[in-house]
Amino acid sequence: MQSFTDTGRSGPPGFLRRTEAWLDHQGKGAWIAAMVLGFVLFWPLGLALLAYMIWGKKMFASRCAPRAYRHGSAWGRAPLATGHTAFDSYKAEALRRLEEEQAAFEAFLHRLRSSKDKSEFDTFMEERARATAAHDAANVAEQADEAAATPKADSVSGSSRPGEY
Repeated sequence: MQSFTDTGRSGPPGFLRRTEAWLDHQGKGAWIAAMVLGFVLFWPLGLALLAYMIWGKKMFASRCAPRAYRHGSAWGRAPLATGHTAFDSYKAEALRRLEEEQAAFEAFLHRLRSSKDKSEFDTFMEERARATAAHDAANVAEQADEAAATPKADSVSGSSRPGEY
């Protein structure tokens, strides 16, 4: 474990150096809690801590990161080898199997979405065809009504008006 009294650099003596090392060891949350506490107790102290965190790179330094991130177990990073070959090979095999299962599941989801999209499109096309057929039937009926309503020319007299000879 790291000693809190020896940080390997020059800076504030004694208590401040130990406090800084302890806060670094605890992570960003401890620095933020100290800053909030500083604002509550005496606002210039909180402001000074905020300035020190920003300009001293405490918020962005990797040594101030939480322990899980310092040891390589953060998401997106390759896990570190433990040195135990049997466990490392088991872990690699398990991770490979999980990646294969994830790929198979993603392929299943893709097929599921495709079939759902196809069924929705087929339903839309059937509804559209029914609506078009109903519209066409209505047009045919309307044309038949118009044809029945218009009088036909009299074939004997050649007159187009009823009652004329």
